Amino acid sequence: MISRLSALFAAIACAATLAVSPLAAQAQDQAASAAASAADTTAAPAADIAPAAVADAPAKPVDNPYSLGNIVAHGNIVDQIVLAILFVMSLGSWYILFTKLWDTSKIAREAKDVRATFFKKASLAEGIKGLSETGAFRYIAQTGVEASDHHEGALTENIDHNTWVTMNIDRAVGEVNSRLQGGLGFLATVGSTSPFIGLFGTVWGILQALTQIGVAGQASIDKVAGPVGAALIMTAIGLGVAVPAVLGYNWLVNRNKSVMGQVRAFAADLHGVLMGSRKVAGR
Repeated sequence: MISRLSALFAAIACAATLAVSPLAAQAQDQAASAAASAADTTAAPAADIAPAAVADAPAKPVDNPYSLGNIVAHGNIVDQIVLAILFVMSLGSWYILFTKLWDTSKIAREAKDVRATFFKKASLAEGIKGLSETGAFRYIAQTGVEASDHHEGALTENIDHNTWVTMNIDRAVGEVNSRLQGGLGFLATVGSTSPFIGLFGTVWGILQALTQIGVAGQASIDKVAGPVGAALIMTAIGLGVAVPAVLGYNWLVNRNKSVMGQVRAFAADLHGVLMGSRKVAGR
């Protein structure tokens, strides 16, 4: 539970960083513009500007009506909905990335311990006690032992012991694999749809900007560049959400393949031990 909460907080921090970075960049641009304006003012002839006025007048920050912060605070409902959807997607992607990284790392550590100690125990019962109670390897081992010890009943009598144990172990391995695969579909969805959601926000913003320009009857570059540039922010945010999701999906798929290879190797060794102990017991 603690690891899940830690991953959630980390995901919130990453999503907040992605959301704040465009604001910080725009704030730096505003500060640079204000500094340039102040330099031009101080370079003007002394006859035009009184020295006392230059010394007393503080530099006012330039208010950018097309910044991301302005879109969040004063944008239309469509822009705000698009930003909210992208934020939720980014938050969910980072949460899945951290939690699945924790899960695969935990199983990899368990696999290392199992290879070193499990099959050196005097009995399977003793080996199972040495495994983590919530671990995947203990679940598979208990499933295999229970299937081997409880092969009875009118329906299961038609299935031989080897096939019965194999079916139960494979089922347990499949459940472990399903738990590891959980959330990867969300990453794939985010990676494939978030650029188009951001593009929709861009198209909508450009449409609104061009409509306002047409109504006002002013088509100068300063009237066009600002609204169109603000609309393009949506596409940039959509790409910023999609790229980590796609990279994380591919990375987790490769990690899951490696981890599940170790899990299946343990299941095969366990099956061999169970069949061997069955033959010894039957002699």
